[in-house]
Amino acid sequence: MNYQLCLLFFIVALVYSTAGFGGGSSYIAILTLFGINMYLMKSTALLCNIVVVTGGVITFYKQGFLPLKKAFWLAIVSVPLAFLGSCIPLKEHVFFLILGTALIISATLMFYRLFPIAQRNEAPSDDHSIAKFSIAGGFIGGLSGMTGIGGGIFLSPLLKLANFDTAKNIAGLSSFFILVNSAAGLLGQFSKNQLNFNASFTVPLLFSVIAGGQIGTQLSAKKFSEKWVSVVTALLVAYAGIRLLMNAKA
Repeated sequence: MNYQLCLLFFIVALVYSTAGFGGGSSYIAILTLFGINMYLMKSTALLCNIVVVTGGVITFYKQGFLPLKKAFWLAIVSVPLAFLGSCIPLKEHVFFLILGTALIISATLMFYRLFPIAQRNEAPSDDHSIAKFSIAGGFIGGLSGMTGIGGGIFLSPLLKLANFDTAKNIAGLSSFFILVNSAAGLLGQFSKNQLNFNASFTVPLLFSVIAGGQIGTQLSAKKFSEKWVSVVTALLVAYAGIRLLMNAKA
């Protein structure tokens, strides 16, 4: 058992679950820095996403922060594409190029959240063209399947910028989005015999993120300094992304 990985995964799950995220980008970043095999990396990150956000989805739904109609339209295109994305056979250097780019974009979005645009006071409108968000969700879902990142880190800023819904509802939608796309990605891996599950490696990490995720869903994000958490996480993810790109080109 790698106690360092377990501790890091526990912390990531605890912090991310307070905002409705699974932590896939950070799990991938950490596993990258530890030199884990790409197939084990993808499968482990998606499994961890699922166990973290499942509790969050249930909690958000019970509290009335998961608008099911919007959740359905966000997932209807993304789920099939997440499945197909996970089925695409990628050579290791191509995978690392895509993943490295995705991590750098993810880190950029984390930094962007530190400098939000002026908040609008009006209530979110219901006249958005949901089809546009379904298409955007599809692209994110395909990326999720290919890389093992749940996609919430991409979806949430998009929905916030578009004033798609309230902050709490967006957190609920992000949790749901991560859950269904991570599950679709795992199914795609299984269908192509690419699902890599090492019990001695993965099970301790799953227990770590279950514990962290359960604690996180019961806490308010105000318990943490979100600014500094975002800075540290973004730096980690950016470093991992740059390292991947450098290794892929080597």
